[in-house]
Amino acid sequence: MEEPEFDIVTTHGTMRVKLYSKTPQHRENFVKLVSEKYYDDIRFHRVIAGFMIQTGDPLSRDTSKIDSWGIGGPEYTVPAEFVPEYVHKKGALAAARKGDMANPRKASSGSQFYIVHDENVCRQLDGQYTVFGEVTDGLEVIDEIANVATDRYDRPYEDVQIITIKPVGIPVQTPVAEADSTGVEPADSTSEQ
Repeated sequence: MEEPEFDIVTTHGTMRVKLYSKTPQHRENFVKLVSEKYYDDIRFHRVIAGFMIQTGDPLSRDTSKIDSWGIGGPEYTVPAEFVPEYVHKKGALAAARKGDMANPRKASSGSQFYIVHDENVCRQLDGQYTVFGEVTDGLEVIDEIANVATDRYDRPYEDVQIITIKPVGIPVQTPVAEADSTGVEPADSTSEQ
């Protein structure tokens, strides 16, 4: 499983992503969550045209919790895996995280990730957020999602959701290893950014 591929099937089309080999903890965590169907029916809760589209918060399945969208996820973080060659280009898949004050080690969210819309704006994030994959097909889907109308909190007015994420060419099995063996760390209760 060097660089597995997945189809992220959304309400606006399908994006094929490749996960990088040099970010193994992020790759294994993503594969685990996909095998658990963790991302099914989760919304893109933060959409900023010319910047990025963000998803992965399980609270976004419930519209009654809209004020909490962006803070949900599993009770662990993933240690930062910065690789200089993995940059915030258009279509880059990167892990969201809490801000530097609450998270000086820059540990990643256990589930939330974003996809870069405009690399010129996002290059400032290189070496600050772990880039662990890229969209290899379906860049137009990023454009379509990034350009939906949003409220003042960058939440789309319409439901923009991940329907499911499917492995391409490999069966995904539920891992049997303990969470501790993946190197993930317990999360604290402050909000994601």
